[in-house]
Amino acid sequence: MKRNTFRPLGVLLVVLALIAVACGDDDAETTTTTAATTTTAATTTTAATTTTAGITAAPFEATFGYLAPQTGGLSGIVDALVKPVEMAAEEIAAAGDTMTLLIVDDGTDAAIATTAVEGLLNQNVSGIFGPAATGVSLSVIDRISGAGVPMCSPSNTGSIFTTYDDSGYYFRTAPPDNLQGQVHADLITEDGATKVVVAHRSDEYGRGLAQAIAEALEANGVEVALFLEFDKDGTGGFDAEAAQIAAIPGVDAISFIPFGEGAAFLQSLIEAGLGPDQVALYTADGFVDNVKPEDVDPTNPAVFAGIRGTYPSLAPPSGEPGFPGRFAEYAPGTPTIFSAHAYDCAIVFALATVAAGSTDPAEIALFVNGVTRDGTKCSRYAECRELLLAGEDIDYDGASGVLDFVGAGEPGAGTYDLFTYAPDGTYTVDGQVDISG
Repeated sequence: MKRNTFRPLGVLLVVLALIAVACGDDDAETTTTTAATTTTAATTTTAATTTTAGITAAPFEATFGYLAPQTGGLSGIVDALVKPVEMAAEEIAAAGDTMTLLIVDDGTDAAIATTAVEGLLNQNVSGIFGPAATGVSLSVIDRISGAGVPMCSPSNTGSIFTTYDDSGYYFRTAPPDNLQGQVHADLITEDGATKVVVAHRSDEYGRGLAQAIAEALEANGVEVALFLEFDKDGTGGFDAEAAQIAAIPGVDAISFIPFGEGAAFLQSLIEAGLGPDQVALYTADGFVDNVKPEDVDPTNPAVFAGIRGTYPSLAPPSGEPGFPGRFAEYAPGTPTIFSAHAYDCAIVFALATVAAGSTDPAEIALFVNGVTRDGTKCSRYAECRELLLAGEDIDYDGASGVLDFVGAGEPGAGTYDLFTYAPDGTYTVDGQVDISG
């Protein structure tokens, strides 16, 4: 495993072997380390802890793990999730603190992630970033929270986490899917659909988002003719599901929520006479992240033309305005899906470390919600850090926009991009929607 350490005076590369991590490609990246202190009993996040007196514990040195999808179904966006955290670690170093990152593969797989978690916990990390996928997070959340270590996912959108009993150790910067479901349903409704099929992959991400879409459609007065779950592994293909949809008369829109299996699902829809030139098709971030036109038809980029959908905004108007340019310079050509959210996970945990005056994971968890709300507004790490050291409460509004974490450790609002695929296979953002819970 390769370890990249970001220090105030430069970048030091050292080699570290994670204990008990046998999870495929173990390459890791880091920032400087001090062993985390012992954990304490779980604390809920229903009330944010704030600071009112000057803090004297800075600068800090702390190690944070990252469960990243280096392999598996979400490996296509690993750079979009990891590079912004590395950039944040460099900015944290420039301000005088040291965040060491131990980056390991979660495989987009429960078994691989479970093994990787043990390796990170054995390193006494002060916190863990990731996993990317809702289902993978569900497989490790009990182990991480049970160890008294805070975790922050930039891309978990499953609504299940809002009420999950995580003892105050689970956080996310991505807004929950009940918000996206409303935006997605409103898009379909405003486009004039009256009879819709909602189809989803067989996991918590697909099920949760699809359920939110279906409920919002019905509340909008739109008929949901079929709520269909399909095999997330694509075993046996999707011709039967496509035929089931085609047999329903009068369907004028289909919303499908996949990951990479969305390519085969779309192929089956097209073969059943349900392509985007015949019926309105809608999808979401899981499709955009993982499926390209050539995966469906290598000779026809227009195979996506007309498909519309929603995903958490890449550059919300309320986001810190300098982030897109800084990230483009730091990681040219890197996709930016959830990049702002990943950056904010790192900055929020670092600010909570400063506010706590401790690298103890349980102490850090107590301050996470508080640094995102009800204080002096700030949007860059160095600025926010100075306010904390001066004894002020802060309200960090980050690259992904206004955070204002609620008691569940998640944003109480979200901004979503509306997109449409063009004949050349690319998509354009043709609208943004702000929504609060």
